Amino acid sequence: MDSVMVLVLTVSCLLLLSLWRQSSGRGKLPPGPMPLPIIGNFLQIDVKNIQKSFTNFSKAYSPVFTLYFGTQPTVVLYGYEAVKEALIGHGEEFSGRGRLPAVDKVVNGLGSPCDPTFILTCAPCNVISSIIFQSRFDYKDQDFLNLMEKLQENNKILSSPWIQVCNAFPALLDYCPGSHRTIFRNYTCIKSYLVEKIKEHEESLDVTNPRDFIDYYLIKRRLENCNYQLNYTLENLAVTVTNLFAARTETTSTTLRYALLLLLKHPHVTGKDIQEEIDRVVGRHRSPCMKDKSHMPYTDAMIHEVQRCINLVPSNMPHAVTCDIKFRNYFIPKGTNILISLSSVLLDNKEFPNPEMFDPGHFLDRNGNFKKSDYFIPFSLGKRMCAGESLACMELFLFLTNILQNFKLKPPVHSKDIDTTPVVRGLASVPPSLQLCFSQV
Repeated sequence: MDSVMVLVLTVSCLLLLSLWRQSSGRGKLPPGPMPLPIIGNFLQIDVKNIQKSFTNFSKAYSPVFTLYFGTQPTVVLYGYEAVKEALIGHGEEFSGRGRLPAVDKVVNGLGSPCDPTFILTCAPCNVISSIIFQSRFDYKDQDFLNLMEKLQENNKILSSPWIQVCNAFPALLDYCPGSHRTIFRNYTCIKSYLVEKIKEHEESLDVTNPRDFIDYYLIKRRLENCNYQLNYTLENLAVTVTNLFAARTETTSTTLRYALLLLLKHPHVTGKDIQEEIDRVVGRHRSPCMKDKSHMPYTDAMIHEVQRCINLVPSNMPHAVTCDIKFRNYFIPKGTNILISLSSVLLDNKEFPNPEMFDPGHFLDRNGNFKKSDYFIPFSLGKRMCAGESLACMELFLFLTNILQNFKLKPPVHSKDIDTTPVVRGLASVPPSLQLCFSQV
């Protein structure tokens, strides 16, 4: 068989395949002009005045008709009634991003669905970094990237079932292989990096001009050493700084990721109410600031509801009693470990109607004003409550309002198909992977 015959057969097969695909799909689509194989309706469209062609097609078929640009069908909505019914009456269903290959080629997929985990981890990390050692990382800094990788890996492992077993049987940590050894290695690497930062601070310390947390600690240490006390040791500083760095970065990052996931799942929340508040209180010509918070009750309620719903640290960090105590007619010996079920408070159905549902109304009164709740304790209570609560609240408000001021959030799938169930729920609740599109407001 010569090459000409092969070419003819190939083209014929392609034509038949194209006709079959077009005819098999047309019965489910609105009516329209009959397309030709491969090229579709191009010969029936005036490319110099496409809108005129649309007018003619709408008269011949209906205000909703189908055209084929090549082999791909496109449904055209023509006229106010059809457009309004689709974009308003069925706004969610018609909110996906269509393909425009020429533009996609130019922007290399920017605007396409992306996972914001990296940027949502970098931002809070740089906030705590500026507090601890007065410096910020470039997002391409290799040391920074290594730290991010180790922090994220530890967060996932710490919430795994294996670590919960190890916590119940601590001997396993010393004598068994497992992912806990990865945590130890990562923690040691992070601590070693921060110890070097402490050494740099020691060499450049000016007691008359403290720059950050490390400087204040070192100054206090010098004063304590003069009094022959050893409360402020360098080892203590290294552990404290490492814990601050690790805990503050991951908890804020995880909450932000979960917030975006819940807003994608419940698009009505990011719609009218929040956008109206941002436009009314902040506008478009400046960035949100903390003084705006008191004038944005719905946004504030949404952030509180995110924290309540995600139940980030379900059983809190373990406590222990410091002395023998009689509690509710029970005797608890000194040193006994205590687990506090934050879930039982955050999901209390007497305080929060339908507690499993995401509803900012849980924190709003009848007049739409923000309503505080004594049951809102994601940072725990008492002397061992989270020391970073005020910083976390500031970060969540500023980051989320800045994102929602500038972008509309669009999921790559229908909102009803988004799963918000944690992938693991141990020490912390870890959200599933997140993909979304950011389009400018």
